[in-house]
Amino acid sequence: NNHRNREIEKNVDLHPQTNNANHHTREISLTRLIVRRGQPFKLTLNLRQPFNKQGTLSFFGVPDVVKRSPSAKAVWKVELDKGSSTVTGNLILTITPPADTPIGEYTMTVKHRDQEMVLAKPVVLFNPWCPDDWVYLKDENEINEYVMNEQGIIYRGSSTYIGSCNWDFGQFEDNMVDICLRMLDLNPKYMKDPGDDVSARCNPIYVSRVVSAMINSVDDSGVLEGNWSGSYPNGVSPSHWTGSYAILKRWFDTGSYPVKYGQCWVYAGVMCSVMRLLGFPCRVVTNFESAHDNDRNLTIDVYHADYGVRETPSPDSIWNFHVWVEAWMRRPDLAKDGKYDGWQVLDPTPQEKSQGVYCCGPAPVVAILNGETDLKYDTPFVFAEVNADCIDWLVKADGSKVNIFSDTARVGQNISTKSVGSNKRMNITDSYKYREEEGGGDGRSNPSHPPSTSVTANVHAF
Repeated sequence: NNHRNREIEKNVDLHPQTNNANHHTREISLTRLIVRRGQPFKLTLNLRQPFNKQGTLSFFGVPDVVKRSPSAKAVWKVELDKGSSTVTGNLILTITPPADTPIGEYTMTVKHRDQEMVLAKPVVLFNPWCPDDWVYLKDENEINEYVMNEQGIIYRGSSTYIGSCNWDFGQFEDNMVDICLRMLDLNPKYMKDPGDDVSARCNPIYVSRVVSAMINSVDDSGVLEGNWSGSYPNGVSPSHWTGSYAILKRWFDTGSYPVKYGQCWVYAGVMCSVMRLLGFPCRVVTNFESAHDNDRNLTIDVYHADYGVRETPSPDSIWNFHVWVEAWMRRPDLAKDGKYDGWQVLDPTPQEKSQGVYCCGPAPVVAILNGETDLKYDTPFVFAEVNADCIDWLVKADGSKVNIFSDTARVGQNISTKSVGSNKRMNITDSYKYREEEGGGDGRSNPSHPPSTSVTANVHAF
């Protein structure tokens, strides 16, 4: 069989340069065939013998990880080009993977008479240029920024002093395809049921959620281990990193051993690289004064002791900034009219479990804006991060609590991302929350100061 395979290799031209240029993947490789779904590619097959059209050529395209089965999802279209010569057996084929085929590496075999040969092993990615793909984005400038740009800016600091750092996404560096595909194959859902997992890879909602779980290493062999202690044994401080590739390469080269250490902006930067490589429009977003609402009551409770009463520690906290990503996709699972299509929040930093796994999203930004916290995935948690009310309580000797101050404006300020086509900061707070009335009785116009024995919420970067 190997002899036959060598024969066919000599007889097949995959035209990787032309195909990859047409599929916007030449940045990834000029030698390996990497195509996007919903879009045709060409290959030339020389059978070296006359070809009889009566259906003697049959093709199979199956994801590499699944043995051939009659239910192989989404049939690829194969057409014989006009320039083909059936006399010499020189065939030019136009092949189109459907816009809903699972992403990943495929093995295409061709059967002619009684010979079966491996034709190609194309990698198929999401296609933001294709109107039928759920990640379709109309604006070419936005695709250039959110899919193709390997450089970016991540905002940090505090809402009164916004700092920025350059981040090298490096999504088209060597081996990035294999790194990202390994990530999909190591996810626990794949381990449990490879067939199910692979056919679900047609769905960007599913894939994005898997990626969000695999960037952290809390419950799988994910990419990064988090550390907020200030001491970084056997690893490096999160602020050491300036880009994603060094982290992803180290994870890949060490047999998928978590890299030490990350914090929120590192998790988000790495996730953005993986998403862009897979073909999702994706951007890194910073929320200043970001709430972590532990008990899901949409308020951040800060307790102050009355004289002689032990202070009550609060599990809730406010970070001076927190960073996540947004990915662009349709959400037909939530509404047929496209109401929830568009930017979705995904957060790879491990904070709370979602369906038993440390992942978060995709949560539609428009659902967060409208307070529709019953919509999946994890909308209440993200809603609280940008909207929670801060309430200060005075705890009296008998254990009763008095509300002494509430601030509805503190949480969720200056939500920021890099602009399209420039290094300016874009404030996208208005896409997450409606502006509150100024003044009003919410304590913002003239805050009464809590007693001096106050214990404030933990304020630091997550």
